Amino acid sequence: MNYYKTVISSIGEEVESLLEGGVLILYSDGAPPELAEVSVLHRVEAASSSVPRIGSLLRIGEASAVVTAVGPTAWNKVSELGHVVINFNGSQTAERPGEICASDIDRDRLFSGMKNGTVIEIVDA
Repeated sequence: MNYYKTVISSIGEEVESLLEGGVLILYSDGAPPELAEVSVLHRVEAASSSVPRIGSLLRIGEASAVVTAVGPTAWNKVSELGHVVINFNGSQTAERPGEICASDIDRDRLFSGMKNGTVIEIVDA
């Protein structure tokens, strides 16, 4: 099942430093400038109403991680607003309700592979 597919349109100036801490913020195109500078802006191509299962794959370009937790409000925010915080901490419990947790990832490789046109997907493993 394909839960989500979106395409990166721009990468904010602060994304790399947040990613060093294991956090990636996605916002739909049109986010206010103060949010855009800390976010990856994107255009949603497909969004399922079904919440991704634990163990689903999160693919960002050539890099991938495993979904380990989905906060109770995270999927509504993703599907309605195109906004989500992804925390690459491997936690099995989301600390914040709007957060998706995923397995640790090579953050340098992830950042170097993100550019305008890169596809982000969440799919069944």
